[in-house]
This record gives sequence, structure tokens and C-alpha cells, in this order.
Amino acid sequence: MKKLFSALSIAMLVGLFGAPAKADTIKLAVTDLVGLEELQREFGEFVTVLEDATGHEIEFLPVTNRTAAAEALRFGKVDFVLTGPAEYVVMKKRTNADIVVGFSRPDYFAVLITLAENGYNLPTDLKGQKVALGSVGSTSKHLGPIQVLADYGLKPLNDVEIIHTKVPVAWEALKKGDVAAMGVNHINFLSLRDKEAASGGLPPGAFRIVGRGPDLPNDVLMVGPHVDKSVVDTFRTAFVERSDDLIAAILTGEDNKKYSGMRFISNIKDSNYDYVRAMYDTAGYPEYADFIGN
Repeated sequence: MKKLFSALSIAMLVGLFGAPAKADTIKLAVTDLVGLEELQREFGEFVTVLEDATGHEIEFLPVTNRTAAAEALRFGKVDFVLTGPAEYVVMKKRTNADIVVGFSRPDYFAVLITLAENGYNLPTDLKGQKVALGSVGSTSKHLGPIQVLADYGLKPLNDVEIIHTKVPVAWEALKKGDVAAMGVNHINFLSLRDKEAASGGLPPGAFRIVGRGPDLPNDVLMVGPHVDKSVVDTFRTAFVERSDDLIAAILTGEDNKKYSGMRFISNIKDSNYDYVRAMYDTAGYPEYADFIGN
């Protein structure tokens, strides 16, 4: 797959997304979630509070993947998109969308995990070994761990054998010794380690973090350039004045527990995501490594 994100044709977009939203209805997409039922379950209460805070009706727009979200934003088929750092870089490259607000994620950073008994102490010890990573394009499960290797002087695409797989499969492969290490975000690792111990498996001391990256940039709510400035201002004000209510609402979603302890961040700069652009370059996707920082 030479390009990480392939463009969709305008005809496909019209067929998939239909006509642009009416002026009095705001369309919202979330890149991590696919179906309408999942969107409603995770973000239904959040949207209810946001509607009350802004006075605008908000309608979910399900998207099948990151590419679809980017193209929907580009062609004005969706107004706001909640997305992660890696997706933000792509959307900023392909659209003129702006950041409305950041959704902070405490302890959101990538780690490289090994078995303690194997004697690996630093990422450089993994040279020539197999390293399991998550899905291509994931900030904390693919791009982040690759950059950790690079930050320690390795050339990840040449110095290690990267295996892309699902996190549970990578975890089992690590325990069996089929891979020397796995890359994942820290919260996922703690959850896996706790479940392992609770089920009578390996104790926490059986695992070692041999490398970690810096805290990753915030998830962001992006807005398309077609949305009226007064609407954007209304939403920005809502995240300031109704912050506590919106945070409580977003945490009602099970998957959204990753936001526990969060706060909304308003002073985000595009340059905050230059480290993510460096990740793309390291991973072999220089087309998303342009530094726009301001």
C-alpha cells in the first residue's frame, strides 16, 4: 500500500454522504467509530449536552474510515470531525479545516513492551528482532512506537522486522516469544497487564517498558472552512462555559474512558503536531511529513 490514504471520487462521496447539511443542522463525524449505533452509544449524551449549549441540532454522520472522514470534510459533507493526532495531520494536509478545541488524553503515549526475562533494556536492543505493531496509521499503536525506535537511533524500516496485527494477537505473540516486543499506547498496556494478572497469567513484573515516546498531541475537534464563523465561535464558547457538563457526558461512553481526567484545550497550534509528521516520515509516508507549523 504505497499511499496510506487513497482519495475517493466526488461521485462516490455524493453517493455515500448525500447532499450538504442544511444550515440549521450540524453534522458530526468521529473517525474512531464506524456505525450509527456505536456513535450514539459513545457520544449520544455528549451531543445532547452540546446541542443544549450551542442551540444547534447535531446529526451524526457515520464514516467507514479516516479517508472517508477527510474527504467528507473536504467537500463540505460534514461540518465537524473528532479525530486523533495522525488523522489530524492528514486532514490538515488535504483540507483547509481548522481546530476548534483539543480533547486531552492523560497518559497518552506510545511504549515498547518486552518480556523482562529476555534481557532487552533499550529500543536499540531490538535491532534485528520482530516487533509487533497495531493497525497502519494508528498514532499510538503504529506511528508512535516506530518513532520511539527512531528516536533511539534505529532505522525501523530496516533494523527491525515489523509485524502489523491486532493488539490482542500481538500480546499473545509477545508472551509466546514469537515477537521480541510490541508497540502500543500506555493505557492499553496497563489494561492488558492487569487483565493478564487477574486471569492468573503472568504477573506485572514479567513485562518491561524498554522505550516510551513523549506525550502525544491531543485529539481534536476539527471544523470545515464552509462552516460560518459565528457557528464556530458558538461551539468554542460552549466548550469553555459548559466544560464540566461536556466532559461528564463524554465519559458515559465505554470506549471514551480513555478521556478520564481530560480537559478541553483551546490554545492548540498546528506546530504541536510536527512530531506526528516526523512519525509519518519515519514510517515511510513522507507525503504527510510536511511541516506546516505556526
